[in-house]
Amino acid sequence: MSLLTLDMPDRAPAAGRVPEQDRERGGALMAPLLKIWRRRVLFATVFVAVLGLAVAILLRTPAQYVATGSVIVAEPEPGASNASMAWIQKLGDPADLESQILVIRSPRLMRLAAESGLAEAVMSECRETVTRGHPDRITEKKDAVCAKLGADRDALVEYLQKRYMVGSAGRSRVIAIGYKSPLPEVAQTMTNALINAFLEDQRNAQASSRKAATDWLFTEIKQLDASIRDDEARIQAFRRRKGLVKGATGPISAERLTGISQQLAAAEAAKADAAARLKEIEADRRRGSDSAPAVLASRAVGDLKQQISGVSAQLANQSTLLGPNHPTVRALQTEQASLRARIDRELANVADGLRKTYEASNSLARSLRAQMDAAKSEAAAAMDDEASIEGMVRNAEIKRARYADLVKRASELETERRILTGSTRLVSLAEVPQEAFSPKPVPFLAGAVVLAAVLAAGAALLRDLADRRVRTPAQLVAGTGAPVFAQLPCLAAGGLMGRLSDRRRELPLAEALQRAQADPGMRNVLRTLHAHLFLAGGDGSRTVLVTSGKPREGKSFTTFAIAGLSAASGRRVLVIECDLRRPNFEASLGLGRSPGLAGILRGEIDAAAAVIAKDGFDVIPAGVPTPDSTELLMNHRMANLLRWSRRYDLVLLDSPPTSLLMDACMLARHVDGVLCCTRAGRSQLSDTIETVTSLRQAGGAVLGIAMTMVKPGGQPAYEAMPLSLPHRTGAA
Repeated sequence: MSLLTLDMPDRAPAAGRVPEQDRERGGALMAPLLKIWRRRVLFATVFVAVLGLAVAILLRTPAQYVATGSVIVAEPEPGASNASMAWIQKLGDPADLESQILVIRSPRLMRLAAESGLAEAVMSECRETVTRGHPDRITEKKDAVCAKLGADRDALVEYLQKRYMVGSAGRSRVIAIGYKSPLPEVAQTMTNALINAFLEDQRNAQASSRKAATDWLFTEIKQLDASIRDDEARIQAFRRRKGLVKGATGPISAERLTGISQQLAAAEAAKADAAARLKEIEADRRRGSDSAPAVLASRAVGDLKQQISGVSAQLANQSTLLGPNHPTVRALQTEQASLRARIDRELANVADGLRKTYEASNSLARSLRAQMDAAKSEAAAAMDDEASIEGMVRNAEIKRARYADLVKRASELETERRILTGSTRLVSLAEVPQEAFSPKPVPFLAGAVVLAAVLAAGAALLRDLADRRVRTPAQLVAGTGAPVFAQLPCLAAGGLMGRLSDRRRELPLAEALQRAQADPGMRNVLRTLHAHLFLAGGDGSRTVLVTSGKPREGKSFTTFAIAGLSAASGRRVLVIECDLRRPNFEASLGLGRSPGLAGILRGEIDAAAAVIAKDGFDVIPAGVPTPDSTELLMNHRMANLLRWSRRYDLVLLDSPPTSLLMDACMLARHVDGVLCCTRAGRSQLSDTIETVTSLRQAGGAVLGIAMTMVKPGGQPAYEAMPLSLPHRTGAA
C-alpha cells in the first residue's frame, strides 16, 4: 500500500460533524434552531427561570374546589301528546338559555340565595382565603373584612358573583351552576342554595299573571259565542223569508253568473288566439316564409322542413361536385320543389283549422253573452235582498274573527302556562368535590414548559439578532472587502462539557501550539493560510504584520503556528514581538530574559545578538515592558531592523491590538502586508471593519483575514488517500 495525494474534490467532513455553513443552508427551520443553539446558555437560563417561577406559583397557589349542579330549561311536559307553538319556538333557542343564565347570575337571585343562611359559610370561606389555609392566624383587619360580608348584602352579592360559575352545557338545554371555594363543603352548600333559589323563583313567577289572563279570555269567548249564534239565527230566518238559496260559495244566481262569465272569457280568449294565429300565418305566407309559431308547432311541417334541409345540403354538395346540369342534381332539385309544395299544402291545412276554431269560438261567445244577460237580470233581483243582510253578515264575521283570535290566544296562554310550570327542572344537585379544580399540576406544568420554551427561544433569538459578532467568512468579506484566508479551528479542552459550552477554557500559548502540531485539521488549515500569505505577494522575502482589533483574538498563536509550519518546510523564519507594553513571548514560551526589541530600538544591542532560536525558527522577543512603545516603533532603528530582517525568507511581526494602540498602524506602512486575526463568535464585526480601515488609511496593505477559534468540523478535509499497488501484467 502507498499513499498518494490525488487532485480530487474536497472530501466531506467526518461523520457526525455537519459544517456550520451547511447547517445554515439547511432550511428555514434550521436557521432559528442554530441561533438558539448558539445562545443555549441564555436559553437554558431563561427556561429554568420561567419554569422555576411557574413551580413556585404552583406551590403557593391554594387549591380551589368546584361543586357543580345542573337544571334543564324549556323541557316538554311529560306525557304530552303534542307540543304547542310556544314550546316549539322555545326549544333550542340560544336567546332563551342566555336569558335564563342572566337571571341566575342576577343580583336579585343572589340575594334570594343569600337569604337561606349562607352568611356564615361565606365568612368561613373568606377567612380561609385571606389566610391561605390558616384561619387561626387571621388578623383583626382581615377578620373585619370577612365579617362585613355577613352584614352588608351588597358586598355579599358582589362577592358571590365573582365565585359563581353559570353556563350552558354544550348545545343542550342544560344549565350548569357551580361555585368555586377553597372549602369543598362550602362549594356544595353555595351551589345548591343558588339552584334551589332559581327553581323557587321560577315557580313563583309562573303562576298568577297567566292564570288571570286566561280566565278573562275564556269569559270573553263565551260572550262572543252567544252573540255569534244569535246573529246566525237572524240571517238564516231572513234568507228563508226571501227565498235566497245559497250555493257552495255564494248565492245560486251569483254563482251562475260567475260561471257564465268564466265560460265567456274562455271563449273570447280562444277566439282571439285563433284570430291572432291565423293572422300570423297569412302574413307569413305573404312574405314567403314559414316561420310563424302556429306553423312551427305543426309536427308535419317540422318533418318536411327537416327533409328540405337535408335535400338542400345534398344539392349544394352535388352541385359543387357534379355541376348544375347533372341528373342527380336535377333529381334533388325536383325533390326539393316537391317538399316545398307539400309544406304549402300543410300551411293551408293549418290555416283552415284555425278558421274553423275561430268561427266555433265566435258562435259560443254570442250564445254565452245572451245567457249572461239573463243571469244578470236574475242576479240583480237577488242583490237587493243580499244587501239587506250584508251588514248582519259583516258583524257576524267580525265577531267570528275576534272569537277565533281570542280562542287562539287563550290556548297559547294555557299551553304556555302549563309549559312554564314544568319547564325548569332539576337535573342534579351538587355533591362534595373530592378533587381540586385548580391548580392542576400536569396542565399547569405543561403550559409552563411551553411558555418557558417560547420565552427562552424568544430571548435567544433577540439576543442573536442584536449580536454583531463574527460568525461566517461572508460577513468579513462583505464588511471589509478583504479575503478570508483560513478558519483556524478551536483547540479547547475536550470532553462533553467542552463540546457543549461556547465559553471554552483558553489554552496557554505553548499548550495550544503543541496541540496544533498534533491536530491534522489545524495543520491543514495552517498550510492553506501559509500558502495564501506567499501567493498574496511576489517572490523573495516576505514581511508580514499579524495584528487584531482586540486582545485575545489569537494573533500570537497564529504567528507562531505559521512560523513553525514555514520553518518545517525549510524556510528561514523570524518572529518579532512588537507588543512592547505587554510582552508575553518570554513567559509563554520560556525564552528567558533578554533586552529584545526594546533594547534594539534603544541602541543597546544589535539585532543579531537579540535573536533567540526556538523550534527551528528565530525569535526576537519584546524585552522589558515599556510605556513609550509608539515612539520607539517610529524610530529609524525599526526601519533598519526590518531591512536587516530581509535576509530571512519570512518575517512575522506580532503587534498589539489596533483598538488600543497605534503601534500596528505605525508598522503597517513598513511591511509587505498585514494579516488581521478575528475570533469567531467573539470579535465584533464593527471592530474588525474598523481595524482593516485604520490599517489601510495608515498605508498598510491588508492581505487577508484569519478567523481563529472556529468550531471544529466546519473545515472541509482534503487528505491523502490510500491506493493499492498497481497490478503487474505478464509478457504477452
